[in-house]
Amino acid sequence: MSKMSHSHRDELYVGPYRLEKTLGKGQTGLVKLGVHCVTGRRVAIKIVNREKLSESVLMKVEREIAIMKLIEHPHVLGLYDVYENKKYLYLVLEHVSGGELFDYLVKKGRLTPKEARRFFRQIISALDFCHSHNICHRDLKPENLLLDEKNNIRVADFGMASLQVEGSMLETSCGSPHYACPEVIRGEKYDGRKADVWSCGVILYALLVGALPFDDDNLRQLLEKVKKGVFHIPHFVPPDCQNLLRGMVEVDPDKRLTLEEVMKHAWVVAESQGHIELELPIGQIVQTSIVPTVEDLDADVLSTMNSLQCFKDKDKLVAELLGRNRSTKKKN
Repeated sequence: MSKMSHSHRDELYVGPYRLEKTLGKGQTGLVKLGVHCVTGRRVAIKIVNREKLSESVLMKVEREIAIMKLIEHPHVLGLYDVYENKKYLYLVLEHVSGGELFDYLVKKGRLTPKEARRFFRQIISALDFCHSHNICHRDLKPENLLLDEKNNIRVADFGMASLQVEGSMLETSCGSPHYACPEVIRGEKYDGRKADVWSCGVILYALLVGALPFDDDNLRQLLEKVKKGVFHIPHFVPPDCQNLLRGMVEVDPDKRLTLEEVMKHAWVVAESQGHIELELPIGQIVQTSIVPTVEDLDADVLSTMNSLQCFKDKDKLVAELLGRNRSTKKKN
């Protein structure tokens, strides 16, 4: 993270960016338009006031930064840089001008199957990339899906995201009641990947129908409806898409479609050549090598892994990193 310099221009400048109009207000701070003094590049700058936030919320922001630094994908909002001083954290984010998918949907009422499919493919392509890097979003909804000037999706707001290593389960209950899956609402341990698939199914329903599958003014009634998982699909939704929705918005997580199955589904791949390409699992991309001594360990990487809650026992992790018994793949 770059340190901010103190000067009379602190209020107006973040690094090389001049602060301009306010774009919005998030849960953790203001988002302002930033313009690069030399190149004129426009960015969105999220300003987080450290003094006004609790320790747990600040940890959430740091986790969001750590996760966004891991993800680079055409349909995920980019994090370019982070500046900080004693009082503020400044996240320099990609600026997209099309607003939220939520507003776009409200304006249009509902989308044609063709337009809905295009958005849906972009969402699941970004999600597949995240999952293949062991990251679950956990708060997917149209308000967190932004559009650029060409109407392409950017998945945003990784404040609820979590790292989920293979074979482990998550416990924190999070997300919006309309988009959260039954197992999260029941407070059970859950698979974040399966929770994300449910949310994507609800989003797809909203795009096609212009309404939500589960809705009620009374929160308790709404949660009961989600747990039962009974919803009506209007006749104008194409039959193969109805089949996809039933497979994604399925109460039993073991019967719910996996993201891989969704990406190969007939409705999703229609009018395209085969199914959308899946990312290679990170284990097949990253070549690991043995770290010779404790001094060679990167302290920043360890602290980031700690804020992501990647390990319970730091000493055990260090011992494993320095261990000679790990099998390392060598490329010929």
